[in-house]
Amino acid sequence: MPDKKTIEKAKKDKREGKSPTTQAGEFVHDEIEKVRRGKHGARSTKQATAIGLSEARRAGVDLPPPKKRSVKESTRKSAEYAYEVGQGERKPKRSPKVSKAVSEVLEHEPKNTASHEALSRQTKQAASRRTAEERSAAAKKASETKGTAGRSAAARKAVRTKGAAGRKKAAQKAASTRAGRT
Repeated sequence: MPDKKTIEKAKKDKREGKSPTTQAGEFVHDEIEKVRRGKHGARSTKQATAIGLSEARRAGVDLPPPKKRSVKESTRKSAEYAYEVGQGERKPKRSPKVSKAVSEVLEHEPKNTASHEALSRQTKQAASRRTAEERSAAAKKASETKGTAGRSAAARKAVRTKGAAGRKKAAQKAASTRAGRT
């Protein structure tokens, strides 16, 4: 069950006009944090992501299930069920025995599947399946939706977080601009 804070964040995203995938991202992030804190584990980063997406659908995020043949039929059916529950089209059946069994299984799964390294590996793997054109289009769309202030803040953060080399370059650039003004 997602936290109230997570649901609020998703609702805020919806009010701001952000896409359903961005709203669902709040639930995925929450799920990854649960795995990192050791509340339960996950067999893979994909599983942690799938749990988060399922919670998002059940919470009412308008994230339709994947199309036929794009994923396993059982996965699609599960996503369809969660979506219908979230949209109020179906009443969820309570099954405490199954729920307890799933929780116990997840407790014994590894916790390192939500590490920074594992997530980075998964992200790179997913990106490699997309064409350069698709990746470029996604980047352009992201920069457009960020806005001027957002892009500026992201650039400053990039300089800060690039490590010692990035900070050194930033310091040199700042010094050269100061020298040019005087």
